[in-house]
Formats: sequence, C-alpha cells, structure tokens
Amino acid sequence: MSHRSVVSISLAIAISSLGSAAAAQESGQHFWSGDWYLSVGVAGFSAPKFEGSSHNEFKFSPLISVGRQGAGQRFSSRNDNPSFALVDKGAFRAGIVGKFVPSRDDSDGSELKGLKKVKWGAEAGAFLDVYPTDFLRARAEVRQGIRSHDGIVADLAVDAFTDIAPDLQLSGGPRATFATSGYYDAYYGVNAKQAAASGLDPYKPSSGIQSYGAGMALTWKATENLSASSFLEYERLAGPAADSSLVRERGSKNQVLVGVSATYKFNFSLQ
Repeated sequence: MSHRSVVSISLAIAISSLGSAAAAQESGQHFWSGDWYLSVGVAGFSAPKFEGSSHNEFKFSPLISVGRQGAGQRFSSRNDNPSFALVDKGAFRAGIVGKFVPSRDDSDGSELKGLKKVKWGAEAGAFLDVYPTDFLRARAEVRQGIRSHDGIVADLAVDAFTDIAPDLQLSGGPRATFATSGYYDAYYGVNAKQAAASGLDPYKPSSGIQSYGAGMALTWKATENLSASSFLEYERLAGPAADSSLVRERGSKNQVLVGVSATYKFNFSLQ
C-alpha cells in the first residue's frame, strides 16, 4: 500500500429498539421516519506514515457521517468514528460505531520490511457520549477488530468547547487508547521468523495502554451547512506499543498529526 491515506470511515447500519419500533408503528410511522442529515467532506493532513513511525507524510481522508437531526447542534470531533445513537437522552447518548481499517505492508515504510502484512478490515462496537455541561463532552468507543486484527480497541476522549466568535469554535482535550494483545500482535509484534527477516528483536506484546495525548481544533461555520476546521493532535505511545522493537529501534514514541478539513451537511426527511 503506497502513500495511501488512513481512512477512518465506515457505514453504520442501525436498528431501533423494540420499544421505539412499537411506538413508531402506533403513530403510523416507520422507525426511520423523521429528519436526517448527511455530512460529507475531506481532510488533508500530515501524519506518521504508520503507527509508531518517526516520519510523517501528507495524507487525505474522506469524512462521511449520517444521523438524525436533533433539537440543537451537538459537538463532534474529527476523531469520532461513524456512529448511530440507539439511545439519545440529551446529556447521554449510546449506540453502535464502526471504523474501516486500511491494510499495512512494507510499501508504507522501509522500516516494515520483513514484517507480516496487516490486511484491511474493520472494527465494530459501541460508543457512549456524556455531556456533563453545555461546554464539555466525554466520549468512549469500544470496538472489536474484524479481519485486520482480532483484538479489542478502546478510545477515550474529553473535549471542552467554546465559541470565541459567533461562527468560530475552539475545542480540545485529552485522549487515551487501550487495546488487547490481538491488536498489538498485528501492528507491533515481531515473531522469530519476522525478526530474522527484518533484523528487529523478537517481541510478543500483551494488553494495555496504547497511547495518551491531547488534541485541539478550530472550527469555522461558514454557513448553516458548510464548515471548515484546522486541527492538531499529539499522542505519546506507551505500554506494549512503546515497548515494541519496531518503535524502539526504528520508530518514535511521539506521534503528531496536523491538518485541515471541510464538510458540507445535507438535510433530508424520510417518511
């Protein structure tokens, strides 16, 4: 995979709960009836060539999300993977989430020569949003790997956000990622055969924290439906990721991402 973008996009197909479906039938509506939005856009950014790399390259990523229109505009982050809320109580949202995972091989960096190719795949699971105040959001995602790896990945993030001008919002906060050994084995493990082929020391990872750091974004709402943003993310690899011979001998624990994005939202209704 040569100079491919890291695409964080998946299609989440949601079903309603039995109670919601029953209520919709009683009112003569389907569970999909109502007002919806489709947001599409693109992001361009400088990011590590692969997880743990000491070199950055320019990448791009499509941005797509779909959901129901709410009473008010909700805060969202570019780090949020596509999700659909099955429970929405205002200050509390929960539902399903998905992520597309691109493949990784030695065309992504000479440092990867001799290591096993990671197949493209996906991660699917659940998310939880909590809004303790009108300027703070905490989000957690827990996803199971499919095809690319067989581990479990958990992302945690807290963002504070405020309008510094009528159409300009500043946001940011801490992030952390945890994973099980199945994830680390795919991206950071080095077995005896791979060690002989790559020259790296053998390494068998366990479960634990993957990284911690912080991010911030400046978002401009150009029109009711068009918005643009600039963003900066920093993460420090830790635990099994930082201990990998791939990172210690050929990579870096410090990972920096900086870029810009633009999105347009289409509103529509379903009967």
